[in-house]
Amino acid sequence: MHAFLAFYIPQGPFWAAAILVMVFSFYAQMRVSRAYSKNAEIPSRGGITGREAAAAVMSRAGIADVTIEETGGRLTDHYDPASKKLVLSSENYRGTSLAAVGVAAHEAGHALQHREGFQMLEFRMALAPTTRIAAGIAPFLYVGLFYFSRSTGGLFLDIAIAAFAILTVFQLVTLPVEYDASRRAKVQLVALGILDQDEMRGVDEVLDAAALTYLAAFMGALVNLLAVLSRRN
Repeated sequence: MHAFLAFYIPQGPFWAAAILVMVFSFYAQMRVSRAYSKNAEIPSRGGITGREAAAAVMSRAGIADVTIEETGGRLTDHYDPASKKLVLSSENYRGTSLAAVGVAAHEAGHALQHREGFQMLEFRMALAPTTRIAAGIAPFLYVGLFYFSRSTGGLFLDIAIAAFAILTVFQLVTLPVEYDASRRAKVQLVALGILDQDEMRGVDEVLDAAALTYLAAFMGALVNLLAVLSRRN
């Protein structure tokens, strides 16, 4: 939703930027959906499930205190560092496709980051509580920005700037975290013999497409922040 903020702030140049971000975000979502759907239909030769792939990646790194759980929905996969849970959607938990194995290994990559104390992940974890607050008040800020001008919205604008700055920094930090998790996943899938090298093309398609969605989220957050800053005298 953050990419739509510029439409709540009628500042000339930011309308064009917001439209470009929306187009890019739509493209990223379409690309990841197509890449995932395509490779979800291609079974891996080894027949290993996503759950087994994630377990193998973590086992090789000596991680024994992370549970792997199944959840509903599509592409609802995530790693929760606070509770040390790796959660996979049913399609990826039980599936043996290139998409399932790739996504599961990506989430396991976050567990590897956590164990090693990857600095960007630690930073993102530290930002998470404040980011939840900022995201929670964002809808109210959207509405308020209609009514406050530069001259009357001093404190409100300060709050909006602080909130959108937090969201932008969080999205910026997310980029290296997600890219590194994908890099780790690709290395481990081949090193463990879970996938053959020629099968990695399907994994690359899915994870590289997913990376575009994180980039789109950052671009949207940045446009939001710049649009709010432009209201400051």
